[in-house]
Amino acid sequence: MERTQATEGKTRIVVTTLGADRSGIVAAVATKLAENDANILEISQAILDGIFTMSMIVELDETKTSFATLQSALTSLDDQLGVQVKVQREDVFKFMYRI
Repeated sequence: MERTQATEGKTRIVVTTLGADRSGIVAAVATKLAENDANILEISQAILDGIFTMSMIVELDETKTSFATLQSALTSLDDQLGVQVKVQREDVFKFMYRI
């Protein structure tokens, strides 16, 4: 069943995380998402020779939290965890990468 991009104030977002593997990365990202009323729809992660990668599709209720607020909360993890967290609206991501 194919999901639509946005429904009644909800926006799908792509969250990618990349950095040296260490414990707590998934927990920290998931906690920030929960604190900002965002729901993880899909998650994929891998560790390649000590490099941690994670991609998520997240649904954000923008009537509760703005995209900019979520983006700021997640990118604040960059220094805290020593990783890069990128946050993009799914429609922009798909347009940029022609998926």
